[in-house]
Amino acid sequence: MKYTIFQDTRIGKRPYQQDRIAHWCTQESLYLVLADGMGGHAHGDVAAQIAVDCLGSAFCNEAKPRIADPENFLFRTVGRAHAMIVHQTRRRGLAAQDLSNSPRTTVVACLVQDGYAYWSYVGDSRLYLIRDGRIVTRTRDHTPVQMLVDAGRIREEAAAMHPDRNKLLQCLGGPRAPQVEPTGRARLAQNDLVLLCSDGFWGPLTQRQLLVGVLGKNMERALLELIDLAETCAGPRCDNVSVLAIEWHDQAVPAPFEQETVAMSAQELRPGRIGKVRS
Repeated sequence: MKYTIFQDTRIGKRPYQQDRIAHWCTQESLYLVLADGMGGHAHGDVAAQIAVDCLGSAFCNEAKPRIADPENFLFRTVGRAHAMIVHQTRRRGLAAQDLSNSPRTTVVACLVQDGYAYWSYVGDSRLYLIRDGRIVTRTRDHTPVQMLVDAGRIREEAAAMHPDRNKLLQCLGGPRAPQVEPTGRARLAQNDLVLLCSDGFWGPLTQRQLLVGVLGKNMERALLELIDLAETCAGPRCDNVSVLAIEWHDQAVPAPFEQETVAMSAQELRPGRIGKVRS
């Protein structure tokens, strides 16, 4: 595998950092995880750290040197991370027994293996796959606002100003276990950008700003400029801003026999910091 990896996380205008990012690799697999602790609940940073630790530990235990079943791995380990947060919350006495104000976090995880990216997520931390100046796919936020966008009731551009933009329908660590969606999958092509980010990054930016910002630029320079732009656009209310990304350097592997599906809406189809190659 040949890729360049970038990561950066900033506190923004918040009093403390609740985002967590991490990656692990073997010769045949790469695992990227980003968690955004929920600021409206106590100890969101604790929930985010538990999620990252749980997912990373599972990868280290099972990638020998590759994950046997990537889709099953992501599905069950994200569910396990929720259970671990609930367990640690009760063991440490961090919330009431009914978990009404328990530590909670969003998460997005991506496993890269055999020329494919596999991903799973809960909440509104996102994964983007960007190719040749367009968004091939992105995760769909577990939010009421995303439901309004998908139903055509509001435009994507209006979501950033909606009064319910910070409400989540699913998270890790709450009183209800998340309904983990089927794992996403896409075959990677040379120069693809796989981008994991917290809402502190994507929220202040328009889709056009994101695409123009990465088009034709060195990945590290482009993402640093976009992080700066996100902080500027957010102003005094700037959230924690976190990005974890890879630029893929291998050529696309041959297509499989089965049909490959990447979910995108018709509207979207239209129109520490590291910069090194791992092989």
